[in-house]
Amino acid sequence: MSSHETIARAEALAQQGQGAAAEALLAQAAERGDAQAAFELAIWKLVGAPIARDVPAARALLMRGMAQGHADALIMGTALMANGSGGPVAWAEALALLRKGAATVPAAAEQIALIDAMALSADGYPAAPIKAEKICTGPDVWLARGLLTPAECAHVARAAIDLLEPASVVDPATGRAIPHPIRTSAGAVIGPTREDLVIGAINRRLAAWSQTQVAQGEPLAVLHYAPGQQYRPHLDALPHTANQRTHTVLIYLNQGYAGGGTQFLENGMTVAGKLGDAILFRNVLADGAPDPRSRHAGLPVQTGTKWLATRWIRAHAHDVWSGQG
Repeated sequence: MSSHETIARAEALAQQGQGAAAEALLAQAAERGDAQAAFELAIWKLVGAPIARDVPAARALLMRGMAQGHADALIMGTALMANGSGGPVAWAEALALLRKGAATVPAAAEQIALIDAMALSADGYPAAPIKAEKICTGPDVWLARGLLTPAECAHVARAAIDLLEPASVVDPATGRAIPHPIRTSAGAVIGPTREDLVIGAINRRLAAWSQTQVAQGEPLAVLHYAPGQQYRPHLDALPHTANQRTHTVLIYLNQGYAGGGTQFLENGMTVAGKLGDAILFRNVLADGAPDPRSRHAGLPVQTGTKWLATRWIRAHAHDVWSGQG
């Protein structure tokens, strides 16, 4: 049975409610060296459908697939290794595998080119301190000029572009998605399976700048604003949570648009970041309570389009897979 036929048969079994049989069929094919079957089963275990989620097993299947030369398994598997999903953080090992695969996998070669242009420590953190200036108080806001290179900005945007969806919330009365009342842009989240080593290194850069651990960060989010779209005044701090968003980092991924500045309502300061610039500010007071002075807005874009990346950083480690912590 070909790989395509095996996967089609497994999908048919799953649709019939025979998840265990479907899993067994793919697992047997993977054992025989079918890299595509291994990759398909890994996706099922990551998504948690049509079988139970099992991230460690998915990581092991991706390792099997990459050993058999599967390009997508290489990209996804090294991402999980580097960010510690389903096992220990293994940055150096992931980088070595990615470097080896770069000879035949263009996406790996692109990552290696970007990583080699960074000054990194052995575990993927910046080798030198981040240079930033404090641009206002109440709230305290720091600005890092050119924190990301143009190539890094483009990589982040490309990682999210096919995931962009209009901002929405669930209507409690109907249970249906309705337009977001505060944010009118489109957005996407770069979750662990897409957090390749370039994005992983960027997240480590943000952790170093904010003097936090990389595990405290939520997945990097990307926002796209068309003319007229905005993010109305809001706080990034969350209500009723034991693991508060203590910091926010905003990265300006492009320039050449009008409007769209980041305005802090307390002091009226507006930041119009250029390509690769980033700002960092705290969302909480010394006692951990939400700081009302951190209320801010993304002003309406007048012409052109604006691309922004956001990293919300929690007080403690945040488990992306379970949503806990």
